[in-house]
Amino acid sequence: MKGFSLAEFKPTIMFLVKFLGMYLVGNFLYGLYVTSFQPKPDPATRWVSEQTGMVISACGWDVGVKDHPRKSTTWILYEDKPVLSVYEGCNGLNTMIIFAAFIVAFGPLNKNTLWFIPLGILIIHLANLLRITLLFFVAEYRPDFMYFIHKYVFTAVLYLVIFILWVWWVRKFAKAKSE
Repeated sequence: MKGFSLAEFKPTIMFLVKFLGMYLVGNFLYGLYVTSFQPKPDPATRWVSEQTGMVISACGWDVGVKDHPRKSTTWILYEDKPVLSVYEGCNGLNTMIIFAAFIVAFGPLNKNTLWFIPLGILIIHLANLLRITLLFFVAEYRPDFMYFIHKYVFTAVLYLVIFILWVWWVRKFAKAKSE
């Protein structure tokens, strides 16, 4: 039986240290960003809400977007009534931080990293817009399923998108490394 050697685990430990460090710093800065706008919603949440409103409007629905008067959330309105509240956690920035932290922790910073991170962030953003758009329709037509769909189904789908991006990156990076 071989003895335990910390050197064997050095790459894994370094990955975890880099990932957790970047994630914690990113989350700390994100927290400062979000709280600096309270009691109003932060600009990213407002922007995502407006873009979602544009997507829903493109589907033929006459919707509006309005900030909550006392909370840091933005409403998506239909027929002048709030249908969906978009909170800061819905803007996708936290998932983008997780995505980018993994990519940077996994591989070296090079030109592939510099194009893949923005591409991944764009894909995550588009998936998030689709998620919020579908949540609008769930809230309008099936509000009794809203909690489950929001909490579990669409959260899982968004993280699945991130996981697929990670696998794509690892396979692309591993291939480039082996060549």
